[in-house]
Amino acid sequence: MSISDKFSTLIDNLKITNGDTISSRYKAITKRLNTDFWNSSSEISHSRYVGSVGRGTAIRGVSDVDMVMELPSDVYWQHDAYKSNGQSALLQAVKESIKKTYPNTHNVGDGQVVVVSFTDGIKFEVIPVFLNREGTYTYPDANNGGGWKVTDPVAEINAINDANNTYNQKVKHLAKMARAWKEKCNVPVPGILIDTLVFNFMKKWEYNDKSFLYYDFMTRDFLKYLSEQNPSQGYWLAPGSNRRVYGKGKFESKAKSSYNDALRAIEYENAKKEYSANQEWRKIFGNYFPS
Repeated sequence: MSISDKFSTLIDNLKITNGDTISSRYKAITKRLNTDFWNSSSEISHSRYVGSVGRGTAIRGVSDVDMVMELPSDVYWQHDAYKSNGQSALLQAVKESIKKTYPNTHNVGDGQVVVVSFTDGIKFEVIPVFLNREGTYTYPDANNGGGWKVTDPVAEINAINDANNTYNQKVKHLAKMARAWKEKCNVPVPGILIDTLVFNFMKKWEYNDKSFLYYDFMTRDFLKYLSEQNPSQGYWLAPGSNRRVYGKGKFESKAKSSYNDALRAIEYENAKKEYSANQEWRKIFGNYFPS
């Protein structure tokens, strides 16, 4: 099997397989909230996927699904007028609405989102939002007495999509590959930071116009890039929105170890030792990589 075939198979193996289940629940939640807040039965209006699913960088086995649900402006003014923590009251109203559709689902307000947990492990985080003129969203924060914050997930989605189109689909491919590495090697790095680092790396990578034939080099060079990040860096800026993205722990040493695995894999590939090469790749990507 050629390098192109191996990495093409890897990408295929990373595709989401529970998309129908996610979609049906997403539509049911959207329809319920539209019914209660917009007097509409639409399954698609006023909502959108955000997070890794929205950016198109989630992989097989994804369990956390983020979505925003736009609500009418009068709902904002109603809750903003509360003397105390109208944001908490808004989250409770959204929670109670969703419970009409999923009464037996664990459903809690969590400071800024309503979490809908299902018995199969899938968890929806529903963020009620209000659309601003510039395309950003205002959302409730019930912590510390309540307040409003602004987020711009659409700008992040657009930035990832634009870069992915510019670099021949490699932004989303590499982001998914990095998630497989995170899973296999237990790397403490959140998904948005993976996407941010991939975005930054791809802009400067010398082979960013190449095909699957260069995915072994892409793996090697990205792991090297990760290993050379400043371990004392506190945050990175997300593409599109420029919001601060924080890490959850040190990932540089694990990247260095996996970089050395990639070097050995490439050496074995060059020596036509395919089995040994595959075993090194599987140290990085786990069973997603063909054996």
